[in-house]
Amino acid sequence: MLGNFAKKIILLLAAGAVVLFSIFLIMRRPNSTAPSPVILPPASSAEPTSTLVKENTNEKPPVLVVVTKPSSTAPIAQNKIKPVVSPTTTPTASTTKSVKTPIATNGPEIGGCAIFPLNNSWNEDVSSLPVLAMSATYINSIGAGRILHPDFGEDQTYGIPYNVVPGTQKMVPITFTDYGDESDPGPYPIPDNAKVESGSDAHVLTLDTGSCKLYELYGASKNNQGGWNAASGAVFDLKSNALRPEGWTSTDAAGLPILPGLVRYDELAAGVINHAIRFTAPRTQNGWINPATHQAGSSNPDLPPMGLRLRLKADYDISGFSGEAKVILVAMKKYGIILADNGSAWFFQGATDPRWHDDELSQLKKVPGSAFEAVDTGLIHH
Repeated sequence: MLGNFAKKIILLLAAGAVVLFSIFLIMRRPNSTAPSPVILPPASSAEPTSTLVKENTNEKPPVLVVVTKPSSTAPIAQNKIKPVVSPTTTPTASTTKSVKTPIATNGPEIGGCAIFPLNNSWNEDVSSLPVLAMSATYINSIGAGRILHPDFGEDQTYGIPYNVVPGTQKMVPITFTDYGDESDPGPYPIPDNAKVESGSDAHVLTLDTGSCKLYELYGASKNNQGGWNAASGAVFDLKSNALRPEGWTSTDAAGLPILPGLVRYDELAAGVINHAIRFTAPRTQNGWINPATHQAGSSNPDLPPMGLRLRLKADYDISGFSGEAKVILVAMKKYGIILADNGSAWFFQGATDPRWHDDELSQLKKVPGSAFEAVDTGLIHH
């Protein structure tokens, strides 16, 4: 019996050995038959998903390496398809503003024409320009104690009218009687019923909306030849910053255009004037500052030059003003006033319009000349 028992023990041990050996073979089979796994770089930000490994199992390693999650939290797909906007890309309506040429955005305009480009001197914000060393001298020469005076109002014999005509307006000949050598030759598109300034200056201002050109006459009157006589005339391309030749006059003594410097009722009704305003001084020196191109004064350097730019001082309190007066004063702080001609001290000009309110404009007659300061906009030419 002992012999039989020993035989059974030996058989059991042999069977166990076979089982253990079989398990050992089973455990080794995946390493011998499976393909080598794709190994990602250590501490990579790539997402080690099973899908990613399967899709790249047969790819070259560099392909897998570049497919990494961006540093932002945006998904990889969004990062790949993000559009790149180039200068030639047409912007969408929601991200752009439509600008009608030649109207300048936020700039003055009349009849669909911009009154000079936005970077023109007339449209320049001078509120931060340095004060001239000669400022006090110039102010005193004009009259520090004299008061501001609107040279326009309800009375339509005051102010300077202007005409707006289409591009089809008939051109008529101009005969110059005094300053033809410094005038732009005709013809000009002036209608037979053109508005003429009252008084001896008799300015005729005409804006052609077809070409956006401004035609101005001084001392104008109709003649019997189908045209106009004038002491002088000037043409300004409102799409350009070009000045008149140095030393040339225009229809005012400074060689400047008149219309761009007028206060217009439509501007005040809109609540903003976005350009400089023309004004006069009793005496000037024989020099000018661009954009002026002409002088009509003496050799006294203490007198202001034509084209001098002044502004209402920033600390001058305008809280007590209202309506039309306040809009004008705000503009005088930002855009200032330009010396354009010899005349009464601190008189500034506006367009004739029956809608003016003298009671509102009269508030301005409380502002003294000492409230202004001259700013540096360039050299004096002689």
